[in-house]
Order: sequence, then C-alpha cells, then structure tokens
Amino acid sequence: MDIEQTALPGIGLRHEFTTRSGRRIGIISHRTGRRDLVIYDPADPDRACETVRLNDEEADALAELLGAPRIVQRLNELHRQVEGLVSQQLPIEPASPYGGRPMGDARVRTRTGASIVAVVRGGRVFASPAPDFVLEAGDVVVVVGSPESTAAVADILDRG
Repeated sequence: MDIEQTALPGIGLRHEFTTRSGRRIGIISHRTGRRDLVIYDPADPDRACETVRLNDEEADALAELLGAPRIVQRLNELHRQVEGLVSQQLPIEPASPYGGRPMGDARVRTRTGASIVAVVRGGRVFASPAPDFVLEAGDVVVVVGSPESTAAVADILDRG
C-alpha cells in the first residue's frame, strides 16, 4: 500500500492512502500536535466529506485499536517464517524489581538478545515502548526472541 506524504507549510504533514475499495483517507499531523482524521469525497478526492479532530488521547487510542491486532498478526507471521522465534507474554508481578521503574533499567535486549515489543496495561496496548516507559505491577510484557532469551527475560523481570 502506498502512503503519500505531503508537507503543508505552516501546518504540518498530511499522510494519505487509498483503500482497496477506492476510498481516500488521510491524517493531518499539525505542528501543534493536533491530528485530524480526514475522509475524502469518493466523487472528488480533493474535497473532505468528513474531518474528525483528535486530541492526543484519542489519537493514541485509535492507533492502539488499529495497531494491536496488526502486531499480533505480524508476530504470528514471523513465527511461521522464522524457525526458533517465539513470543511470550510475561506479567509484571507485584514483587518484580522493575515495577515502578523505566523498562530500560532491565537492559533486556543487552542482557538477553530478546526484545520487548509491547506492553499491555488495563486492556491498552503500548506498542514498541521506549526505554523510559515505566512498568507497573499488573502489566503484561510481550517479548520476542529465542526460547532461551525469552526465558532469561522472565527471570530478569522476576528477580532482577
């Protein structure tokens, strides 16, 4: 799928694509941080028939709703394609030394070679969390790697 990116001087960036059914959809990312979801008129692709202004929380929620199933789908595809690759969902227990601490403190990739690809918290998925993402008891960390490296991550998150 081709995504067109257009600079909007003084405003920000517009990303657009055309669905398989021929509908044109865009996201305008304003310099202020605001985002607009734009659905274009099928008869006139230059005219917006609907624009929805999204605040940060709404944009994040929409991204998570659309992105979470894709992450699972891509992981499943990787498992089929790459022998020896596994993913595990590891809970952050209340006794974990990393509860309340930034994820980067665990140095998971450096110590094991495995990668944390998402954190699930209260039904929300945080894809590709940054090292400063603070883990909380009750989070579920999604880890990808070899069986040995993901087991090592489980040990680190449990014992430090």
